[in-house]
Amino acid sequence: MELSNFKDLKVVDEIVDALGYMGITKPTNIQQAAIPIILDNKDLIACSQTGTGKTASFLIPIIQNCIKKGENENYALVVCPTRELALQIDQQCDGISYFTGISSITLYGGTGGDKFDSNRKALQEGVNLIIGTPGKILSHLNLHPEIGKRIEVFVLDEADRMLDMGFVEDITRITKLLPNRKQNLLFSATMPPSIKDLARDILTDPEEISFQISKPAAKIKQRAISLTEGDKVNYLVDWVEKNQDLKSIIIFCGTKAAAKFVSFSLQSRNYSAKSLHSDKEQSAREEIMREFKSKNLKILIATDIASRGIDVEDIDVVINYNVPNDAADYVHRVGRTARAEKSGEAITFISPNDQKRFIKIEQLIERELEIENPEGYKSPIFNREEALKRKSYPKRNKKGGPRNKNHQYKRPAKK
Repeated sequence: MELSNFKDLKVVDEIVDALGYMGITKPTNIQQAAIPIILDNKDLIACSQTGTGKTASFLIPIIQNCIKKGENENYALVVCPTRELALQIDQQCDGISYFTGISSITLYGGTGGDKFDSNRKALQEGVNLIIGTPGKILSHLNLHPEIGKRIEVFVLDEADRMLDMGFVEDITRITKLLPNRKQNLLFSATMPPSIKDLARDILTDPEEISFQISKPAAKIKQRAISLTEGDKVNYLVDWVEKNQDLKSIIIFCGTKAAAKFVSFSLQSRNYSAKSLHSDKEQSAREEIMREFKSKNLKILIATDIASRGIDVEDIDVVINYNVPNDAADYVHRVGRTARAEKSGEAITFISPNDQKRFIKIEQLIERELEIENPEGYKSPIFNREEALKRKSYPKRNKKGGPRNKNHQYKRPAKK
């Protein structure tokens, strides 16, 4: 039975009032399913696509259970893959807990020694919700193990992304520094076998909920444009020129070099555009996000580092300048638009080298998109049968060895 409001979920008035001020009056499907389970202190593994309210589904019950304790001490630890996502979770926590007096802190890299010291002091004095990235959380727990021993709720958010980014060892180390008896919550946008293995290692008799795994929201209009690699930037500039009425656009690029190139190409034509990637200082990244959220910046060019941490209302269009290597990343990218039951558009540029990867995306979302051939551009032929026959070579890592785990890198023998 669909519930019409948060009071039906037994959410306390302080939180309901705060949600009302945030414009949130009706729980989403994931919130209806997850909140009662977490309030009942059970372990949970939850899978739901981006933009469905996953963050609030664990923050609401955690904050409510924290209110019941009535103590200003370390209670919940939320681990997520990126700084942007940590900040976004903390902002939501501030809004939801506005009338409660619950405290929170964010821990992530790139902030300097002074910030580390102030965070350490706050943690020792007691903070209700600790939110951060694996490396920085591990640094604090190693220095002061007593902080971890007070944790009663452990949350892994965007667990699939953390595994993709190689954080599995850090997560394992963190869990060893926490009490054995605690509530464990795992949230993910996709559910590959590796996530199920992680859940078996961490969770105890968990409840499981899942909604529309690995499919973009129904209200996203998905388009695919066939272009040569060299024509992508020209088509993009033409498209921006024809769509100047749009107020908020995200362009996802596969590399930092591509993000910088696209940003330069748009800025040189006086468009309101900036890039967000790991080469930028943390303070610069935060300032760019503030500009984008306040609609003072129209076009944000981002690498996948930001694809899970951007929660901005009313994004009109998401553009995939490069087809992502991982089909699941497509779901995360396009999930930035059509949020909160609104409509949106996602456009993907496909060069010949992208075709095989795009077919894997179609297989994942169980839908073949119409391939558009824009007038005035040389559109490569998109033949799905032929594209699947093309041989794929393992990508090279920085040492020259293949990233594919089935191909072992052998160091050349010394002469």
